[in-house]
Order: sequence, then C-alpha cells, then structure tokens
Amino acid sequence: MPSSKWTEWPTREALSRLGVPRVRIALDIVLLAALAAFAVYSAYRSDAFHGWRAVLPPMALLCCTAAFLTYHHTTLGNRLLPSLGLLAGVAACGAGSYAAGAAIPAAVLWVSISVMALERLPLGAALGAVTVMVTGFLLTDDSGALGAGFTTAAVLLAGYSLRLDAQARGAGFRLLAQERAAREAEATSAALGERARIAREIHDVLAHSLSAQLVHLEAARLQIERGPEGPFREQILERVVAARGMAREGLAETRQALSALRGEMVPVEDYLRELAVMDGAQNEVAGERRQLPAEASQAVRRVAQEALTNVRKHAPGAKVRMLLVYEEGEVVLEVRDSGTTAKAGELRTAGCGYGLLGMRERAELLGGSLEAGPEGEGFVVRLRVPA
Repeated sequence: MPSSKWTEWPTREALSRLGVPRVRIALDIVLLAALAAFAVYSAYRSDAFHGWRAVLPPMALLCCTAAFLTYHHTTLGNRLLPSLGLLAGVAACGAGSYAAGAAIPAAVLWVSISVMALERLPLGAALGAVTVMVTGFLLTDDSGALGAGFTTAAVLLAGYSLRLDAQARGAGFRLLAQERAAREAEATSAALGERARIAREIHDVLAHSLSAQLVHLEAARLQIERGPEGPFREQILERVVAARGMAREGLAETRQALSALRGEMVPVEDYLRELAVMDGAQNEVAGERRQLPAEASQAVRRVAQEALTNVRKHAPGAKVRMLLVYEEGEVVLEVRDSGTTAKAGELRTAGCGYGLLGMRERAELLGGSLEAGPEGEGFVVRLRVPA
C-alpha cells in the first residue's frame, strides 16, 4: 500500500453524514444508546461504585459522549492531534473503570475507540490506536491471547468495513457532484453557442442594414445641402439628419446587444462615462466597485440610456447628473435633470412614455424598483436592482 494511503484522511463526504438515510442514523443512535446503557449497567453490577462513587458512571458517560461528539468535528476538520487526544481521554476513562474493578465498561470503551479510529482516522494512526488498545483487550478477556486476538480481528473487520462503506458513499456523492457540474458546463456551453449564433444573425442582418442606411442617409444629406435653399429643403434636411441620428443610435445599441450576447460588455462605469460624454452629462460613481451580474448591468445601461433620451426630448438644454451608487446587496442609478422652460416642463410632467415603463418592468423582474417623476425644478429617474 502506498505511503500516502497510511497518512491520507477519508474524504470529507465520507466523514460527514451526507447521504446517510434517516433510518440508518436512527438505528445508529439506538445502538449507541443501548451500548451506553449496557456499559453503565455493567459498571453498577460490578459493585465497584458505591456511595459517592455512584455518580461516576453517568458522569463518565457524559464526558465520553462529549468527547466522541467533539471527535466527530475534529476528524471532519482533519485535525489529527486533537482527535488522538480525545480518544486518549476516553481510553483513560476506560482504564479508570478497569482499575476500579469494572472490566466490561472498560472493554466497551476500548472497542469503541478502536472502531471509531479505524473508521475516521488515517490508517497509520488508526492501526497505532488499535495496537495500544490490544493491551486492554488482553486485560479484559478471560480467554487470554486467543480471545484478545479474536476481539482484535473483529474490531479491525468492523472498523474497516465502516470505513469502506463511508468511502463508497462519499465517492458516490463526488461522482454525482461531478456529473452535475458537467451537465451545468454543457448547458452553459450550449447557451453560449446559441447566443453566439443569435449574435451572428443580428450582425449579419440588422447591423449591416443599419450601416447601409447610414451610408444612404449621409449621401441624401449631402445632396440636399447642395440643392436650392428654401423652407422645404430645411424640413427635408432636418428629417434626414434626425433619421441619420436614429440610425446611428440604433447601430450603437445593436453593437452593445451583440457585445452582451458574446459576453464582451465593457464595465458599466465605462459605459456610463462614455454615455455622459456624448450627452454632456455629469457622471459620478460612489461606493465600493464590484462586478455586477449581467442582468443588473444591462438594466443600469438601458435605464441610463432611456433617461438621457427623455431629457433630450422633454428638457433640451437641461443639466444632467448621473450617479451610480454601489450599496450593500444592490446598486442604485440616479439620473437627475435641472429642468428647462415652462413649455418643456409641461411635456416632461406628462410622463416619460413607454420606455421607462418597460424599464420599470425590467427592474421589477429582477426584484428591484424604478421611480420616475418630478423633483424640485427637474425630473429624477431612480433605479434600484439587487446586485
């Protein structure tokens, strides 16, 4: 057997009670309780505990129970010296019982120590503990060396069988966890592949179409500018310029969507900074920055974009301040404008249209909220999403 096998602990799954049926746990508890009751009964029957000594067997039972429960936790943490120390304490309790004239409780404790050592300790340390306990088996067995040898063989068989059973159970759970991880990886890979396919379709159809529209609109703008001046030309030019701006924005949004599908989105702070530069807005970030989930990041981007679009529509010329705050368990985006003329204010008070309504629904689906309404002289959009 390789040297590492002698010093290797059983796996954490084997040392824990993970996967053990409740019926088996109940049977184990009943068996241990019966064994403890038998040991205490044997201690009193030995006539070794009279008078004030009558309290020693139940006290010893409580101490040994606490030691075995602590032993479970120390072995689960692969702490060898504390585990051996606890077993040594129980062995000393057995030695005291034997010295007082109660041999049967001592034998029960020493056998329990040997079985638990073989089940939960590295094999080298476990066999060392069993070797020490053999002395106790020789002392308590009236049949001498033959009986002690039989007891030792039975202890080795029982302890190692429990060890193999626990290791097989732990291996099964490890294989199950690996299979689940493999399935999750396959599902993630399939989702990424599908997203990449959708991104290619969007790029090949929509992005190319918008790029072609930009080219044609730019050509139309140049031709109109070369034509004769007049109100009609100005109206057409205004429409073409507006259409070109919409096509440019649509192309930018399409590229952002493609980046999101491919998992290549720029950090949300960088996106807000670029958006603020394009719209001449003030941008601030507060709190400890961290990586946001894709859904929360996308919600922040869309709300910021929609809020700035509404400012351009309903409050042209207003000063805009965007504030992104990282709070505990959530992120808050606030877009505030300073307001504009009375006429623009009336339009602004009328509402933000269906864009922010859709953003509110997006926020609520994520477990967050979106508030939008007049505040002071201006208008405020405030988004909260868990992150």
